[in-house]
Amino acid sequence: MTSPTDVLRQSVVVFSPNYLPMNRVNIKRAIGLLVTGKAEPLDLNSNDSGWFVHSPSLVLHVPAQIRLTIAGQERIWKVPPVNRREILRRDHQCCQYCGSTKRLTIDHVFPRSRGGTHTWDNVVTACERCNTTKGNRTPEEARMPLRTKPKAPIHPVVAFAEYFWQGL
Repeated sequence: MTSPTDVLRQSVVVFSPNYLPMNRVNIKRAIGLLVTGKAEPLDLNSNDSGWFVHSPSLVLHVPAQIRLTIAGQERIWKVPPVNRREILRRDHQCCQYCGSTKRLTIDHVFPRSRGGTHTWDNVVTACERCNTTKGNRTPEEARMPLRTKPKAPIHPVVAFAEYFWQGL
């Protein structure tokens, strides 16, 4: 049996009106959306029953997924600029060659002196030691493979949707 505090710690996945998973909200927020009619229950997994929340005058079934019924203004999202802070954030504050988190710099995978560009797919985080060792060479020439392929950040809703669908 689940206690009331366990139920209140649960989260609910919120889908947009066109069924795109947007984010997770706590169960209190989900109840507010359901009661005001701004969302409707969504039954993706028939074996996932959700939770029953009791009040003095009402028993409400809160499913694990809800779909918004109101179409809000979608926020405009732009790819962030290629700068040190954003590159470190994308690479999780670690060197893309050795994994170190100390003395981090920015490295151009294909060196700028050889025609490389300062774009999302050519810039990675590197520690000073790896950056110096690699020098003016490509990772293949220096025999220093990248841990992940550099790419531009994606829209947060798209990232959440990819994460959500992988979990099912």
